[in-house]
Amino acid sequence: MSTFNAETADNLEDIEKQFAVVAVEQAETYWNLITKVPGSKLRLTKYDDEIYEAFQSHFPEYTDVNRLAKFNEEELKSPVAKDRWRKFISLFEEKIEDFNFGTLLRTDASQEYGQYTACFVVRIQFYAFEIARNRHKLNDWAVGHS
Repeated sequence: MSTFNAETADNLEDIEKQFAVVAVEQAETYWNLITKVPGSKLRLTKYDDEIYEAFQSHFPEYTDVNRLAKFNEEELKSPVAKDRWRKFISLFEEKIEDFNFGTLLRTDASQEYGQYTACFVVRIQFYAFEIARNRHKLNDWAVGHS
């Protein structure tokens, strides 16, 4: 069996589709969860406290609950932001399984996942935002909105 090397692999449409399917499935699973259990009662990982504290420390702008609730995708994707996120992500490489797998994150915590209300991020970014949102009860509204 050969080893897959992402650096030398062709950007094959089938592989991209598979990643997209996994990201959508994860988003559906998370949405189904927060429509049944208040986010403020959830733990997403055994490292929630550490992720939350590191997120608050590395990204103090998101201690503002309004910025945490609704942000622009560019805030995560600019060259400066990417460098900041790389440093944050490196803290969890050995702890969080699939820390860098792609997933969907809602850009507006008051909305469901949708074409204009979600962006593609790596899993640790999803955890950082959603753990913080859950602690501030920003997802509790979703219960009963399945």
